[in-house]
Amino acid sequence: MNTRDRYTRVIREHLGVSPDQIMDDAEFAADLGADSLDMVELSMFLEEEFDIAISDAAAERVTTVRAGLQLIEDLLESAVDARNALTTE
Repeated sequence: MNTRDRYTRVIREHLGVSPDQIMDDAEFAADLGADSLDMVELSMFLEEEFDIAISDAAAERVTTVRAGLQLIEDLLESAVDARNALTTE
């Protein structure tokens, strides 16, 4: 299962929305019905799913599905870069 599939699965399971609602430009609040507590919980579920840490500031900037996926991909890439730096030293 790739990153996008895992990401959308977590959104579906946590917010109880159908797959066709999870479009890149969908807004979590307006289109998917997520309130601030939902977003905090979603961040925690995503941290667990991907073994990453999402800062509060970064989480607050995520308003669309696309922005959330980009954040996850960036954090995963940073983690890989950090591991590679450690193994080459």
